[in-house]
Amino acid sequence: MSQILKLIALPISIILICLGITTILGGHITPGGGFQGGAMIASGVILSILVYGLGNSPLEFSHTYIEVFESIGALGYIALGLVGLFAGGFFLYNVGADIFNIVPASIQSVFHYPDVTNAGIIPYLNIFVGLKVFVGLSAIVIAFAGFKKFVEEDAEK
Repeated sequence: MSQILKLIALPISIILICLGITTILGGHITPGGGFQGGAMIASGVILSILVYGLGNSPLEFSHTYIEVFESIGALGYIALGLVGLFAGGFFLYNVGADIFNIVPASIQSVFHYPDVTNAGIIPYLNIFVGLKVFVGLSAIVIAFAGFKKFVEEDAEK
């Protein structure tokens, strides 16, 4: 890879990651959200892996890191769904906004997102979906890059 590419890849990756985080956190009031923001964060990681290589990337993730964050994303999404089911009677019921006034005020105050739009649990769902998408897309590229490295080492023998 060229030196110019290596020079600009990391700052662009960091900008992409920051834009993805902004998209996730503003997803309840703007177009976008968890999936789009997670894909943007993954694109920053993927750019870094493609330019620097799997072993030399400054944004390197271990298998344990990927496992933990994917589990947090999935379990967080399910946990918020179950909170809605038990408190409101519907899976993923927005207990922070409480549309039907069936959730006790104590539970509603815990999930009340401090925003003028009163989005409830939607921003939290965006965060968990963003984690899932970011780690899922990054894991695919890491697996392909690792497989390519494995095939190249096998061909040298």
